[in-house]
Amino acid sequence: MKLLYFNDYRLGVLKGDRVVDVTQVVLNVPHTGPGNLINGVIERWADLRGPIDKAAASGSGLPVSQVKIRSPLPKPVNIDCMAVNYMEDGTRKEAAPINAFLKSPSCVVGHGETVVLPDIAFSIFEGEAELAVVIGRRAKNVPASRAMGHVFGYTCFIDGSARDATTLGNSFYQVRSRDPFAPIGPYIVTADEIKDPHKLQVRLSVNGVVKQNYNTSDMANKIPRCIEWISGIHELEPGDVLATGTNHRGLSALQNGDTVELEIDSLGKLVVKIQDDLSRTWARETRLEREQKGLKGYTPQLTGKYAKA
Repeated sequence: MKLLYFNDYRLGVLKGDRVVDVTQVVLNVPHTGPGNLINGVIERWADLRGPIDKAAASGSGLPVSQVKIRSPLPKPVNIDCMAVNYMEDGTRKEAAPINAFLKSPSCVVGHGETVVLPDIAFSIFEGEAELAVVIGRRAKNVPASRAMGHVFGYTCFIDGSARDATTLGNSFYQVRSRDPFAPIGPYIVTADEIKDPHKLQVRLSVNGVVKQNYNTSDMANKIPRCIEWISGIHELEPGDVLATGTNHRGLSALQNGDTVELEIDSLGKLVVKIQDDLSRTWARETRLEREQKGLKGYTPQLTGKYAKA
């Protein structure tokens, strides 16, 4: 099943190219807003799936082209992001030590929305294309052998990063957790529809030019291990997001006016715009292209505020 929010945060099921409103089915789920409503729906999925299925089957729905799609997870309790979790097409001799970081839930934006770059000095702004796991059941000290039983579904995730944003205190938090550095969507696909999450092609394009194109089979620490490790640090809750990392070789500068499209097999296409009121510019080369030219470091800023002479 494909679950999404649309218009004024109505809960819908995507059927082909139409969205069926199933909001009435979940009105009794305790909530104060769309954020903890979807979290509550996920937590009560065993009881709600049947009624939601029935409502989706009986409704004609609206054309998806005529609705405004919202983030399907407007306010997860936790957004855990795996760090350096790909083998980079075999160029890494061994996996990096398992590691992760938290993003603030207030970073979330949805399909069709805009990522606004901050007026601070940074080396480059990049958006990492990632498969995100949506947690379905509370997970605390869960062994890898049982971890997949805690997965509700999957969605597309872009991990925005203002690299080297160090002028305000040399804090990694300021690099990763600014508003709105966490586009999520366009919908959640339940786990039963994804045969193997470790065999999905991930493609990110900028203004129609493909930049990242990799398979989740290249993931170093697979999803069960990630859940095991994170749930040993803090409890994961229904509706939490676990972003599984990216292959960095296709990363490139995102800048004012860009249209960014992330498409993952079976998970749809997440589209966001980039806005930079300072109109800073960088070259369009990817990290791999720089490496092939024998160049080191990030693509330097070419013009605009904070550009180095």
